Amino acid sequence: MSERAVVLIDGEHYAPVVRDALVALPYEVVGALLVGGTEKLRGAPVGAAGAGNHRRTAAASPPALPANDYGVPLVDSLEAVEADLVVDLSDEPVLGPRERMLWASRALALGLPYVGADFRFEPPPLAPVATPSLAVIGLGKRVGKTAVAGHVARVLARDRRVVVVAMGRGGPAEPELVETPPTLDDLIALSRSGRHAASDHLEAAALAGVPAVGCRRAGGGLAGAPFTSNVLEGARLAAELEPELLVFDGSGAALPPVEVDARILVTNGDHDARAGLNAYRVLVSDLVVDTGGADREAIRSISEVPVVAAELRLRPTRPLGGRPTAVFTTGPAPTADLDAEVVHVSRNLARRDALREELGRIEAEVYLVELKAAAVDVVAEAALARGAEVVLAANDVASTELDERLGAIVPERSRA
Repeated sequence: MSERAVVLIDGEHYAPVVRDALVALPYEVVGALLVGGTEKLRGAPVGAAGAGNHRRTAAASPPALPANDYGVPLVDSLEAVEADLVVDLSDEPVLGPRERMLWASRALALGLPYVGADFRFEPPPLAPVATPSLAVIGLGKRVGKTAVAGHVARVLARDRRVVVVAMGRGGPAEPELVETPPTLDDLIALSRSGRHAASDHLEAAALAGVPAVGCRRAGGGLAGAPFTSNVLEGARLAAELEPELLVFDGSGAALPPVEVDARILVTNGDHDARAGLNAYRVLVSDLVVDTGGADREAIRSISEVPVVAAELRLRPTRPLGGRPTAVFTTGPAPTADLDAEVVHVSRNLARRDALREELGRIEAEVYLVELKAAAVDVVAEAALARGAEVVLAANDVASTELDERLGAIVPERSRA
């Protein structure tokens, strides 16, 4: 039996051309959605479905065009009929690359492939997870995603058993369970053995205070699917602890390849929610956390998902005591509230060459470092070689809005 298709069409093409193309498609066309160009259609009012918001808007009403002009029913949204895929028969100038990516995002969010003349996007495959779960994902790197994941885990662990499952480019070859917070000595030993000692699961275990499973992934698709990962094996390992909630921590813009009960998307002003297939990430999320400068208007044009503000604050895990301190981060975490004489601030943790160059110019009693990138193998080793003290810094999330919203998105089947 032929697959059922919803087809995107535009008025820039003459109706007989579209009608013949619909007949030639190797699908059962269950509906056509007019996405623009209606001003060229004889006797049709201006107006077409918009690619912006996945919920119906005033602009999403179909033009009053007789169905027999195209030979198939006209629909006003991708959700209007049961379909197996979306076929794009439109073209510029009605739909340019940016607009097409918005339509592709909408299709993928509905679990439908998006097919054109020379492209095909598939929904990222998501494996079921028996344990109640939520995922924290990002619109890109350096948005505070892992900090938000740690905060969420720590808050929810107050009244339920929580395990974090984190994936990263430097994760272990086999999923690794860390049940107790690793010390600095533990991390240095890991680094000297050739391991990446600042993986996200180590950060979660050390700073969020919950058990964490570390996984790895390679590659990331336009919609966030990793090319390979061992996250499913990691989820099974985490389930052996009989948690009441799993918190999956994504990696950059890559999504954990699991079907979770809810998702939290983290972003900031460095990332465009309407670029590429970023809209897909917005559409599949239940809450957006803005860690600074996000274009909320762009997010609202895609979805009615709630957006909350959050501030990242460095928290030393040991007192600094007003001593001369060099601070090492990957982002714009503020340092004004630190109980220290801040003599240097580096945001080069992820840039080893620049980091090594500036380390040669620093004199400090304390090296305060986020557990990211080159924190252990470069900064901690340099500090210890000079007899300085190394203090790990948590990136705390300050957001009453986030905490208030958590109750609404935590899976009901997780014990409250």
